[in-house]
Amino acid sequence: MALRIKSHWQDEERQRSLPEIASALAFIAWRIAMEKAINLHCERFVYASDEQRLRVIQEYLVFLIQVADRLSHGPLHDADRRILITEFARKVFGHVQDNSQDLLGPGDYGGPFIARLNERSDEYAEFQFDADGPSYALLRHLGFEIQALMGVSQENRWVIDQVMDRDGWDAYKTFARAFRDLFE
Repeated sequence: MALRIKSHWQDEERQRSLPEIASALAFIAWRIAMEKAINLHCERFVYASDEQRLRVIQEYLVFLIQVADRLSHGPLHDADRRILITEFARKVFGHVQDNSQDLLGPGDYGGPFIARLNERSDEYAEFQFDADGPSYALLRHLGFEIQALMGVSQENRWVIDQVMDRDGWDAYKTFARAFRDLFE
């Protein structure tokens, strides 16, 4: 079943601020990441716990923040790009913290997410991203990180292929379309 994303503003005439766009992007990214984590389960990959599933969601969120940064390079001035990506990451941080607390109980879940985001940002900076989207190597890195989270048990040994060849690319396409729609 395809994920339906609302990515057009109700009042299209009204100008939106970068924080408003970032908030919409964070909600869309959360939905995409959650849908991709659910899809892995539907494809018969096995999660050991809810915490593991949340970490997979977070890995997709980190990837989508990188995608937003790359998509905003060019269309936005550096100062605007910085505002957009910072606000986007801040809103995603809130989604991670709130949803993790709801599922796992009280704790600091946003802090480790930001640490992971900073670490992955350095790693993803090494990979190509052009007009066609993320390179195969970039998608492979996403798959590698998710494989590391899920383990290499008999049930999960092909998760890297699923992420590289299907889910990562689908997440990119859905998010990129929504990103562009929100700026129209």
